[in-house]
Amino acid sequence: MTTDEVLAIFREAGAYLEGHFILTSGLRSPVFLQKACVFMHAGLTETLCKAMAEAIRRRVEGPIDYVVGPAVGGIIPAYETSRHLSVPAVWVERENGTFRLRRFELPKGARVVVVEDIVTTGLSIRETVACLEGIGANVLAASCIIDRSAGKADVGVPLIALAEYEVPAYPADRLPPELAAIEPVKPGSRSL
Repeated sequence: MTTDEVLAIFREAGAYLEGHFILTSGLRSPVFLQKACVFMHAGLTETLCKAMAEAIRRRVEGPIDYVVGPAVGGIIPAYETSRHLSVPAVWVERENGTFRLRRFELPKGARVVVVEDIVTTGLSIRETVACLEGIGANVLAASCIIDRSAGKADVGVPLIALAEYEVPAYPADRLPPELAAIEPVKPGSRSL
């Protein structure tokens, strides 16, 4: 699947938004990829996650025991990707601001792939990797539907992106005039 095909799915779902957006990272952007609008369509989600599972199979050597998604955004793509990999899906969630594997136990040495929706800075994946390594899991790689950094984000493990799409992002105090002229909105899931 190409980047253009992935973006076409986002546009079809009404998930490609233009304006002035405050991203989860705190950065500002003229484009927001509202994956929730894609995830409400099982067929579109399946198309993306099946392609992601195929990309993971091509890049990860050896067996995968679990797919782990960071809550909230990673739960649906982790589940759907795990279905195509025929392995269980679990998720980490924040407890006092730190990711924890609260509802599940993984055996020491479990071979896992982290699956996320969209990567901008890679923070959620880095925090997920730290959590998993802290409990003795072997994190083989991470995967995402769209890497907004176009390969620049360091997630701490190899990143397998279904699409790389660099979207400008700016600190709030360094906005271009055309973006500063638009009232910002924050459609993401994590509070700043």
